Amino acid sequence: MTIDKAVLSFAGFMVLLSAVLVLLVSKWWLLLTVFIGANLLQTGFTGLCPAAWMFRKLGLKPGCAFN
Repeated sequence: MTIDKAVLSFAGFMVLLSAVLVLLVSKWWLLLTVFIGANLLQTGFTGLCPAAWMFRKLGLKPGCAFN
């Protein structure tokens, strides 16, 4: 698995997790969804992604997006 696929999988998992938490726990978990969306937006503009740094430190190979 490359860093690109790991970041996209992680973001998708977190969005689904926040949706479940909104349904089961509290509407305040929508803030997690907002944070994820803002992080994806800033990554698109700046190319800096904390999740990509984490996966790089774990030893995953870079893909096309996160060189």
